Amino acid sequence: MSAPDLEAPRQVAFAIAYRMLGSVAEAEDVAQEAALRLDRHEGPVDNPDAWVTTVATRLSIDVLRSARVRREAYVGPWLPEPLLVDPGPGPAARAELADTLSQALLVALERLTPLERAAFLLREVFDYDYARIAEIVDRSEPSARQLVSRAKRHVAAGRPRFDPDDAARDRLLERFSAAVEGGDLGGLEELLASEVVLWGDGGGEVVAARIPVHGPAAVARFLVHTTVARRRHGAFTTEAVRVNGQPGQVIRGADGTAFAVLSFDVVDGRVATIRIVRNPAKLAHLTRAPD
Repeated sequence: MSAPDLEAPRQVAFAIAYRMLGSVAEAEDVAQEAALRLDRHEGPVDNPDAWVTTVATRLSIDVLRSARVRREAYVGPWLPEPLLVDPGPGPAARAELADTLSQALLVALERLTPLERAAFLLREVFDYDYARIAEIVDRSEPSARQLVSRAKRHVAAGRPRFDPDDAARDRLLERFSAAVEGGDLGGLEELLASEVVLWGDGGGEVVAARIPVHGPAAVARFLVHTTVARRRHGAFTTEAVRVNGQPGQVIRGADGTAFAVLSFDVVDGRVATIRIVRNPAKLAHLTRAPD
């Protein structure tokens, strides 16, 4: 197959692999391997997208099993690698699939076994029937149904809920940024939900919150303090972006290095959750040359 013919199946493979793994680098490796296997496959393939979905899912299950020990030993909270580009199959599907990319859902999926995670995503996100799911994960159809059922129960409590109005969320984040940069603790607290939680992921490599920060006052103080501390290390820029389909920010140094990525869950007009990824290994794919 030509490179252009392989690109669409590779994107499909990345879409499933990223949701399975929460890692951009690992998902790219899986997608590349799936595309290579498709290219080398002898004989016709009636549905390349379905073919690479099977391969990518099975490869991702293997990667997850090997990653369990690493994640259990991870220093501090584990958050997915931030993704700034939607890996959905096309622009028309982006709004529908945005919540299936959210860091809230990917963190909730960490509670599942690799097989449960695969079955859940294939059913709830990619709309495969149980017979096809059973074939992909190499289980009986009743077993596939049980995997999906157990996964849905585990995920239910952590399933994200977001305000749907993008414009309102963007305006809220503009006020949030102004309050943080201006050190306005009172104004910042007013923008935070009463049960707001801040999570930090430094992976033990850089300074980050190793336990979640709870409550408007504590979260506001943490954000203002870290902003003041960051300024001692030089000039930084803050760029509004979509992180995993939700409102977010990329903070960059003058050399284009991604210093941190923040994502926000906005519920009932307030910031309910803040996730800050600072682990350099999770931000390497976002570094760019300075303007």
